[in-house]
Amino acid sequence: MNEKLRAALIAAAAITALVGGGAAIAGATGGGDDNGADQPITGSALDRAKAVALQHTGGGHVSATEIRDEEGYYEVEVSRDDGSQPDVHLDRNFNVLDAHADGSGPGGGAASDD
Repeated sequence: MNEKLRAALIAAAAITALVGGGAAIAGATGGGDDNGADQPITGSALDRAKAVALQHTGGGHVSATEIRDEEGYYEVEVSRDDGSQPDVHLDRNFNVLDAHADGSGPGGGAASDD
C-alpha cells in the first residue's frame, strides 16, 4: 500500500472515531444544554404533579408534562374547557411556583396563583 493511501485511510479512521465518539457522548448526556428538558414526567411523580396542577387550575386535563423545565423542576400543561392551556410550574417537592396560560385558547389569560 502506498504511503499517501495509508495516510488517507488513517486520517479517515481518526475523523470517524472523533465524530462517532462525539455523537456517543452527546447521546449519553442528553445532547445539548437542556439537562434533560423535554422529558415527560413518569411514575408516581407524574401522578402527584398532575394532581397538584389540576387542583391549582380548578380542573381540566393534563395535555403535556416535562421534567426540568426552564421555569421549574416540573411543568404540567393543563387544557381547560374554556380553551386556555395554563402551564403549571412546580419545584422538586411539587409546590406550585407559578402558572400562566400560553395564550393559545379563547380564554388565554393568566391562570390564578391563589
